Amino acid sequence: MKKRTKIATLLTTLALTASMAACGGSSSSDTTTAAAGSSAAAADTSAAEAQTVYRTLDEIKESGTINIGVFSDKNPFGYVDENGEYQGYDVYFANRIGEDLGVEVNLVSTEAANRIEYLQTGKVDIILANFTVTPERAEEVDFALPYMNVALGVISPESNVITTLDNWNADDQMIVISGTTAETYLINNYPDIPLQKYDSYATAKNALENGNGVAWANDNTEVIAFALQNPGYEVGIPELGNKDTIAPAVTKGNTTLLDWINDEIKSLGAEQFFHADYEATLIDTYGADYEESLVVEGGEVPAN
Repeated sequence: MKKRTKIATLLTTLALTASMAACGGSSSSDTTTAAAGSSAAAADTSAAEAQTVYRTLDEIKESGTINIGVFSDKNPFGYVDENGEYQGYDVYFANRIGEDLGVEVNLVSTEAANRIEYLQTGKVDIILANFTVTPERAEEVDFALPYMNVALGVISPESNVITTLDNWNADDQMIVISGTTAETYLINNYPDIPLQKYDSYATAKNALENGNGVAWANDNTEVIAFALQNPGYEVGIPELGNKDTIAPAVTKGNTTLLDWINDEIKSLGAEQFFHADYEATLIDTYGADYEESLVVEGGEVPAN
């Protein structure tokens, strides 16, 4: 399998020679010191410039398979059912991508914290795992057009509903999932709130059920779904911070695949594909009332 790599090259020997000539010569100790300094500089530069690995659109087609990262424990967006089959809103989209690209789809289970890593190391070609678009993430991956709206929300037991994060009790902990926008938002905006961090949605849900934290902050779509499916919990804060969007992501610089996905999203919008996706995978959870507020067709987000 072919892979594209971008590696910075430093001409350290030439630089060292030029330096010696300019000084009119050097002792052996001077030469050793200069060489060591040049080697250290080269190592620092190489470490700073991350190596990215990806397959182009043509390489994916040639292989006959596309690797797409999805969640396996985030019902109803990406999860494994009782028959061991992947289901959910993102999975429905992933399967259509494979169909229109003319390749098999290999679904790769991912967690929130390793989505960027899986792209940068070439483990997946696309991430479709409820990936919220943020400026910080856009520095590390390339986002395609959005296909869903999202905000943050906070869920808590009905016995102690959290409706505000102001005047937080310093002894209480907030449950978050590592690598999510909820974690980043709380660190930046509420640094005094102690965070109970988990790696997966399943462990975060278990923590809430076991009382390991007074509340759980996550995508509002996730906490609303949890409240609807689990009596005894309430979303006391349905929107926290800014409204955002969910979009596919590819490895930084993989323009051929990015362009194809953008064209695909525009084309799917013409047939109202994401409304059909919602009605096939989400309506049992959210009902029809949330459909227009959550679905984005053709990559066009209505103005607030």
